[in-house]
Amino acid sequence: MIHEILPVGPLQCNCSIIGDEAMREAMVIDPGDNIADVLGIITKHNLHVKEIVITHAHIDHVGGAMKLRAATGAPILLNHNDYTLLKMLDLQAAWIGMAVPGKVEIDHSIAEADKVQAGALVANVLHTPGHTEGSICLYFPIEKKLIAGDTLFAGSIGRTDLPGGSFDKIIQSLRGKLLALPDETMVVPGHGPVTTIGEERKSNPFLQK
Repeated sequence: MIHEILPVGPLQCNCSIIGDEAMREAMVIDPGDNIADVLGIITKHNLHVKEIVITHAHIDHVGGAMKLRAATGAPILLNHNDYTLLKMLDLQAAWIGMAVPGKVEIDHSIAEADKVQAGALVANVLHTPGHTEGSICLYFPIEKKLIAGDTLFAGSIGRTDLPGGSFDKIIQSLRGKLLALPDETMVVPGHGPVTTIGEERKSNPFLQK
């Protein structure tokens, strides 16, 4: 597995470029900004982008998706429960002082139990509402790797005070789905350093019973 993590945009969203080394197919997760740099990584590894996956419709995760689609032809995938948030990108831009990215068009909705794939690399879609209604995580079972979006961070969890947020729902998502994964699962959060399920189970204050 090729996996490069590129912090993008003013909020340093972790954009993941994941590629199959044999077939040279790739998916890009959360291309919020800095698309020239994302494309540079794709070119470096001689990858062909098959899917653009958005973990949730906050501007720092989705802001560059249309530029990447224009450059690669790959479809954009997002859970339909976040379509309302997607229509608020101009308001989101004003909240954090970013330029408005324009309209973002979604090609396909993805939901619980769906799969996304690049070559032989397959991830299960986990619907994990709480940070937003349509938040998803991607779990690669063979590689034991979780792309967590803004649901789980090293030592913390996603904020729930924005539109579509719910503390009760994010705790249900974390305890019901993410803590069911093996302890050795590597977690790539939407921001900040990587961690593991085991480390968060042991020390994350939000996950202690």
